[in-house]
Amino acid sequence: MNAPTRARAPRPAAITLTPAAEQRIADLMGKAPADAIGVKLSTPRRGCSGLAYSVDYVTDEQAFDEKIVTPGGTFYVDGASVLYLIGSVMDWREDDFTAGFVFDNPNAKGSCGCGESFTV
Repeated sequence: MNAPTRARAPRPAAITLTPAAEQRIADLMGKAPADAIGVKLSTPRRGCSGLAYSVDYVTDEQAFDEKIVTPGGTFYVDGASVLYLIGSVMDWREDDFTAGFVFDNPNAKGSCGCGESFTV
């Protein structure tokens, strides 16, 4: 006799986007190069603390990337970066002097003084 199979609940996304971040992705996709299929977040090694956040256009989907569909476009998280970002919240903030994506990352153990890089 076979055991009954259970439907799995969908896995939550590795990162949560605020409405402001989703709007910024929509703005970026509105002026994206013709071959761009979305926007991708990765954490390349650089900066004082070791890892940095990098957001770029992406032209092809990679097998291990996390894919998050937003109202304004598709957002990808680099497959090699997901473990550093689980549980993070990505926001877009603007004021009179700066504008940029801001990350609340529970995995970050420290960051450099300028906030451009972090360590896990």
